[in-house]
Amino acid sequence: MPTTVGQSVSRIRNVIKATNEDAFITDRFIYSLINKYASFAIRKDSKSERQVNLNSFYVTLPCIELIEVDKVEACCNDVKSNCTIMRTKDKIPLVTQGAAGPLFKTVSSIDGSQICYITQPSIFVAMSNTKNFKYNNKKYYWYMNDYLYLPNVTWEAVRVDAMWEGDISAYLCGDSNECAAGQDTGFAFPEYLLAEIEQLTIKELSLMLQIPMPDADNKQSMLRS
Repeated sequence: MPTTVGQSVSRIRNVIKATNEDAFITDRFIYSLINKYASFAIRKDSKSERQVNLNSFYVTLPCIELIEVDKVEACCNDVKSNCTIMRTKDKIPLVTQGAAGPLFKTVSSIDGSQICYITQPSIFVAMSNTKNFKYNNKKYYWYMNDYLYLPNVTWEAVRVDAMWEGDISAYLCGDSNECAAGQDTGFAFPEYLLAEIEQLTIKELSLMLQIPMPDADNKQSMLRS
């Protein structure tokens, strides 16, 4: 069975001998450190041949509402032609950063029939101001300040498949009331990275609390228990 958030937090508490939650070492704080070092471990791992193993950790948010915004907000005000910019109505959940940037797998229309390609505002401006851009039928998007921006689309919503950072169950539940409690959910990263992530989390907490680090053998034993 995959390790849950609660099990990982409990293991870390046992190692640093902070079994009781207090105003400083809260479960939420420990979880934030786990996510911090998860991003580090995933970036490192995504450079390796094991990157293919990350595919099963992409999760689809099937319908994220879009609204129209002006070109200035989208950093696209130098586009000379008419250009409609759509933006996700709300900030999307944090996306895990890989070695080459945010780990989006697919951004598309909600039926998946039109795929968008990631770019940057400056690159899109340069492309759109070329003579041949009118023949370019591709759709594009960029990720900025936790929003997605999509130029020249008329969609009311977008489908996003990404590796999200932390728990996104609230975005998937709708009105079902069937979401698992936060501590009962698993992690959105491969299990084989968890030991390294927990060790880095323990190291930071130990420095904060000014307690001796467990020796390597004892630490590994406690993390496996």
